[in-house]
Amino acid sequence: MLYQLYELQRATLGPMRMLAHGALSFMDAPFNLLRPTPMGRLAVAALDSFEHSTRRFGKPDFGHAATTIAGETVPVTEEVVATRPWCELRRFRRDVARPDDPPLLLVAPMSGHYATLLRGTVGAFLPNHDVYITDWRDARDVALMEPDFGLDDYIDYVIDFLRLLGPEAHVVAVCQPAVPVLAAVALLNENEPAIAPRSMTLIGGPIDTREAPTAVNEFAKRHDLDWFRANTIHPVPLGHRGFMRRVYPGFLQLAGFMAMNLDRHLEAHWQMFQHLVQGDGETLAAKRAFYEEYRAVMDLSADFYLQTVQAVFHEHLLPRGLFTWHGERVEPAANARTALLTIEGERDDISGLGQTRAAHRLMPHLSPGKREHREQTGVGHYGLFNGSRFRGEIAPQIAAFVAAHR
Repeated sequence: MLYQLYELQRATLGPMRMLAHGALSFMDAPFNLLRPTPMGRLAVAALDSFEHSTRRFGKPDFGHAATTIAGETVPVTEEVVATRPWCELRRFRRDVARPDDPPLLLVAPMSGHYATLLRGTVGAFLPNHDVYITDWRDARDVALMEPDFGLDDYIDYVIDFLRLLGPEAHVVAVCQPAVPVLAAVALLNENEPAIAPRSMTLIGGPIDTREAPTAVNEFAKRHDLDWFRANTIHPVPLGHRGFMRRVYPGFLQLAGFMAMNLDRHLEAHWQMFQHLVQGDGETLAAKRAFYEEYRAVMDLSADFYLQTVQAVFHEHLLPRGLFTWHGERVEPAANARTALLTIEGERDDISGLGQTRAAHRLMPHLSPGKREHREQTGVGHYGLFNGSRFRGEIAPQIAAFVAAHR
């Protein structure tokens, strides 16, 4: 019912958005004498803020049309190299012959945002790597007749994609996929060691949420699985391809994200309003670009979401040695081949310090020369895979780690 009410509210706001859009067009008309007045600027700011804050943002583009290699601009073309019911494996093909560049699989989080959240991550690796990314599908677009998707299926997809890329591949997991990626790599090392990836980088991932629990972890622990099932899972309403599929809606996920730092988001929106009044288009554009990406959200499979809550946040199955895949015990200690790099942020309020580093103690047979850990000072969760600190400090270390373990 909640999802239906949300859709009804959006439909109700539709005419108001159209009126706001028409009023903005009138205010921006040439020779409108009201526009440059203080009252005119205030009216435009209010109308524009309303239109922008009530807009539904669809999946953004990755936007990588070119990269720079050795000082030369090289065209980049996106291509889908594998298609699954819940994911496309997307490659960023560079129009240049560089056969020695290692294949790099970026496993994007399935946690409410589209894979385009890693746009900056992709861009940082394009010059020296053959980059692939898991482009997850929005659950509301997956028809009810198509297969369901759970945590085991996520691991299946990672294993399939690593098989496709071959034994020279390297894998990077950002946040949520740290657990299924570690499981997939452990299973390959145990069952198919010849095609296990050369290296695995885990960035801000919840390997062991008993370490330095954050507000996210504490919230999950305070509510049992029945509470999550009753309060966060809803059927997709009529009008979407996935009608009647049970999902964790993206708008609920976004509300949770916003509530964690509500004062900061309110301040940012007040600043955007002030930029509109003052005509500060450059600063406004930067803030708006962030929120247009941040507010572009997707629904998650109910099975995957609930299984993740139970396995990762309630029962801590992986660090306790009890994690299973299709009934088979996953043995992280089986990994003696795939080098491991873990990266954490000093100010990460989603995955606390120590949660990702915990992966090292699960792999006692991995030699010291095949493991590294980095704690990035002054960086929060999103700064671990985007922004200037990522481009200038974190990405070069990952690239050096990949190069050292080819």
